[in-house]
Formats: sequence, structure tokens, C-alpha cells
Amino acid sequence: MLDCLVIGGGPAGLTAGLYLARFQRKFLVVDAGAPRAAAIPKTHNMPAFPDGVTGPDLLRLQREALLRYGPKSLVRGQVEALTRCEDGFAAKIAGADQFETRAKRVLLATGAQDVELGLPDQKDAVRRGLVRYCPICDGFEAKDKKIGVIGFGARGLNEALFIARTYGADVSLLTLGRPLDLTQGEQERCHRWGVKIFRAPVRSLRVEGDRVAAINFGAFGEVVFDALYSALGLEPRAELAKTLGAAHDHCGAVKVDARQQTSVRGLYAAGGVVEGLDQVVVAMGQAATAATHIHNHCEEGIDEV
Repeated sequence: MLDCLVIGGGPAGLTAGLYLARFQRKFLVVDAGAPRAAAIPKTHNMPAFPDGVTGPDLLRLQREALLRYGPKSLVRGQVEALTRCEDGFAAKIAGADQFETRAKRVLLATGAQDVELGLPDQKDAVRRGLVRYCPICDGFEAKDKKIGVIGFGARGLNEALFIARTYGADVSLLTLGRPLDLTQGEQERCHRWGVKIFRAPVRSLRVEGDRVAAINFGAFGEVVFDALYSALGLEPRAELAKTLGAAHDHCGAVKVDARQQTSVRGLYAAGGVVEGLDQVVVAMGQAATAATHIHNHCEEGIDEV
């Protein structure tokens, strides 16, 4: 019987594991091996990394820190089923070996996945940092450059305006051929911040050195950008939470309270799977909050949380 099962090996899950290890709790972190943070080319928003840090390097350092407290605290695997039982939760885990475990409490740190653009050569462009997902993380490095934002509706428009007004970039919104009806106020904001709208479909990405060319068939022909941002949103990996009946918002993100507790007693969530600001440091803070609350309540029965 574990004090806590942590599901997810990204920044949130590894932070929770570190806290639980130092609280001398009996726990296990299950890592499916595909954290979204691994795709970060470099972020400068992480304190103590003045030159920035790549996603893979950050995860490696976090794993090394956790494993100092015991090599069996982190396993590679996939939680295939999570159910309630009399004294907490039961989980079926598939990996190199298939096994079951029980835990008094569970912390979901399963993250989210980006909605894909569906364009040829996208993965290579993401790996090289030419297609980006987070202007909060790396928009500063794109200041005063020519930026394309792929998106539609309010989400795409707001991200384009955010980049333009925050970083002074030359910003264009590419709607992938979808209609975009702007109110007079939105038109005025676009004019004020110089945001251009390209409504013709984008056929493909063409990489030229350190720039991306979006081939745009229509009146605009081909337009070359220094970088592209995807503003198509996220899909929280919340299947386990939903199976247990945890409350979630209209986007599928799990709802939590100030201590990262879901609507299911004993079930916590942190990071990209929950509603809120999608940032690595935020995910780490949420995990620290959850792990501390779990530690402080571990001796209590599950119905007394």
C-alpha cells in the first residue's frame, strides 16, 4: 500500500516525487515516457537557468534529483486502469512488467497534448524550435521578428494580439482557411497592434535555414516568417480523472481546489491536466502544494480528507 501514486513523469510528477521522497513517504512515480516538456527547445522562464534550459535537460536533472532518494521510486509504464477501493485506489500498470498497486492517494500529473497542425514537416520544425507553442515561454526571444500565429476564433486572435503588444513583433494570424468574423472592436485592436489576417489555407511548411515559409495558396502567395506559433489549444490527458468521475471544465481540464484536490476524495491533480496557466513553474508549484497536503493528511482515512 503506497501513501501516494504519482501518475506522470513530467515537471509536475517529478516535483511531487521529490517532495514525497523528502517527506519519507512510500510512493511511486509512473512515467509513460512522453512528457510534453520534452519538446521544449529552450525556455528562459525557469529560475536559476539564466541561459535557458531545454526540456530534455530539465527532465534529466529532475529525474537525477529524484533517483538520489531511491532507484525504485520511478518506473516507466502506463497506468491502464485506476479504480476506487475500500482504502484508496487500485491501479493496473503496464510496462516492462505488468503489475497492480494500491495507494491511499493518487496525484494525476498526466499533462496535456498540443492540438496538432496537421502539416507536413511539422515535427521537424517543432524539434528545431521553428514552430512554437508557448509565447509566454519564449516570446521574448521572438521580439521584433516576423511571427505567424496559426489559429482561429478568439483563441488565435488573442494570442496574436498578445505577441504583438507584448513583444512588438510583426504578427500575422493564419486561420487555415476558416472564416474569422471580427467585431469592430477586434478590428480596431488588430489595426492598433498591426496584426494582419491571412484567411487562405496553409498547404505546408518549408524550412529555410532558421526561418519557416508558409505556402499560402490564394491572393497572398508565399509568406516567409521567422517563426510560427500554434494557437490551436491543448487536450488535457484527463481520461483517468474522468473515469473516476472528477469534475472538469468545458475543455476537459480537471477542476481542483487550492490544495490541488479534485472533486474525488483522495485524488489530486497538477500541471497541464488541470485548468489554469500552462507553465512549467506553475506545474511544479501545484505539485509541491499537492504533495505537501498529501503528506499532512496521509494518516487520515480517505473519507476524512
